[in-house]
Amino acid sequence: MAKIIGIIVVFASVLAGYVLSHGQIAALIQPFEVLIIGGAAFGAFLQANPGYMTMHVAKKSLKMFGSRFTHTFYLEVLGLVYEILNKSRREGMMAIEADIEDASASPIFAKYPAVLGDERMTAFICDYLRIMSTGNMAPHELEGLFDMELLSMKEELEHPSHAVNGIADGMPGFGIVAAVLGIVVTMASLGEGDQAAIGKHVGAALVGTFFGILAAYGFFGPLAKCLEHDAKEEVNLYESIKASLVASASGMPPSLAVEFGRKVLYPKHRPSFAELEQAVRGR
Repeated sequence: MAKIIGIIVVFASVLAGYVLSHGQIAALIQPFEVLIIGGAAFGAFLQANPGYMTMHVAKKSLKMFGSRFTHTFYLEVLGLVYEILNKSRREGMMAIEADIEDASASPIFAKYPAVLGDERMTAFICDYLRIMSTGNMAPHELEGLFDMELLSMKEELEHPSHAVNGIADGMPGFGIVAAVLGIVVTMASLGEGDQAAIGKHVGAALVGTFFGILAAYGFFGPLAKCLEHDAKEEVNLYESIKASLVASASGMPPSLAVEFGRKVLYPKHRPSFAELEQAVRGR
């Protein structure tokens, strides 16, 4: 909701100030300037990023209007980790083999649909439980493997924000390109155009610069920061899972292992000790 309000405030502030200064909205309607800036930015994006990144960034951007990293989701993740560790402690690691080999058919995972719906997270948990079930890896070796995967995961998750930030950096430049082309058109019409026509051409050129700068600092820049923040929250949640599983591999009981994971989470949505205990006991 805050992001929608932010977009509205940007539009309203700029347009209200322009209109109150006796500007005409019709003068800002320059579709060819938008075509130059938007087309050049999109072409540059395609050159700079892998082919799959276009749709990936589009999907991630649409999800920015709401966040799945909520208090409830954190409780679900920690609750799942607790329950599966508790079962393995009571019945042995072999008892969870069916759960981790086919999570979609697992009665434990079925209790946590938000986690099960995240294929990457489900695979992450199952892979490390599978490694732990072999019993051939020391806790510090397991932690080292976690760190290597989290490092590569962090780079991947931050790629959309870097991609959008590159476009934000380039938008003012594309605005200048549109403005320069508008001036070229103006210069070409000096010999045959009247003052009104020349004024419209110059105005259109300046609108190109305006669009480029506004898009960069009013929309694409904030979107890049939003994507970066989302990536940090996701990595933080994986670090919480790591802390819980490494603690369990070190011999900690499930209730204490998930406490390690809880303390890793960012404070904003971190459940309290009592909330987590009540949640896992309730399950």
